[in-house]
Amino acid sequence: MHMTQQPAVPSTLPISILDLVGLHPGESANAGIARSVDLARHAEKLGYTRFWLAEHHSIAGLACSATSVLIGHVAGATSTIRVGSGGIMLPNHAPLVVAEQFGTLASIYPGRIDLGLGRAPGGDFSTLQALRRDLAQTGDDFPQLLQELQSYLGAPKPGQRVHAYPGEGTNVPITILGSSTYGAALAAREGLPFAFAAHFAPQALFAAAQIYLENFRPSVILARPHLIVAIPLIAAETDAEAQRLFTTPQQRFLRLIRNQPVESLPPIDPKAMNHLWDPHEREAVEARLAQAIVGSESTVKAGLELLLHQTHASEIIAVTDTYEHTARLDSYSRLANIAKTIHPHSMTPALA
Repeated sequence: MHMTQQPAVPSTLPISILDLVGLHPGESANAGIARSVDLARHAEKLGYTRFWLAEHHSIAGLACSATSVLIGHVAGATSTIRVGSGGIMLPNHAPLVVAEQFGTLASIYPGRIDLGLGRAPGGDFSTLQALRRDLAQTGDDFPQLLQELQSYLGAPKPGQRVHAYPGEGTNVPITILGSSTYGAALAAREGLPFAFAAHFAPQALFAAAQIYLENFRPSVILARPHLIVAIPLIAAETDAEAQRLFTTPQQRFLRLIRNQPVESLPPIDPKAMNHLWDPHEREAVEARLAQAIVGSESTVKAGLELLLHQTHASEIIAVTDTYEHTARLDSYSRLANIAKTIHPHSMTPALA
């Protein structure tokens, strides 16, 4: 496997976007996908590093089930931004199929495709069964699946009987995704980038960051650790306006824990949330969104600087969930301005 050139430490904070292709009630998937394309083009103009698309199945209100298809559509509508998966849930797919799909994408859009891999099902147990059919995979064999996938994307070996055409020799860059310390330890051991899903499961963020950074082994892929932290983020003109917009993701997570469709709903007065949830539901939603950074540009900058100091992250990938598309574009524009004023190397001293 070839050596990947390690980028120099950036002078400003690298920022990226994770998109779940959310829908409004009664809206077609076409409309949500069109918004995602427009957002990707907006992000490209603003200098974002990457635009990732998630994988979720059988969840009403999200249109991100066919991740590789969406990646090809977005990559075709843009020209320079990296486009990838945040992520492909590897136990749902045969590694050969993933290698062929992403090898094809990398052949069409060379140097622009990322392959983020996770081991969660991306849906409930019934959906898992429907996806995996007779496969006995539980996620415990994730390291073996990863190794198999890497073998298809790397150089052929003597005696190898199965090949990914296209895919072989493309060495599509792989990032391990996780919401626990498991993925952190695996990424550290394999010398791969690691992205933590603090946008919905922030509880193990600091433990996972420490495990990854302290145990990272340099590899032919990566000379030093690269930690990406995914967080909910909304930037607006004022703290009050940002908090109002934040009621949209709060309502989405409330509906999620109630097993209801999770379409994007219009924002409301934050005080009105008390009429929607009971104390236990509020606690559950706030736990899911505990790492959210919401506010004016000065508030968001302070929140990002604190997060970088706490995690030593190399990159932030923001999940901005607003009802109005214009508010989402505005938030990402503000984040791009903020990132230019943050110097990650000054925020992230080496761990002892």
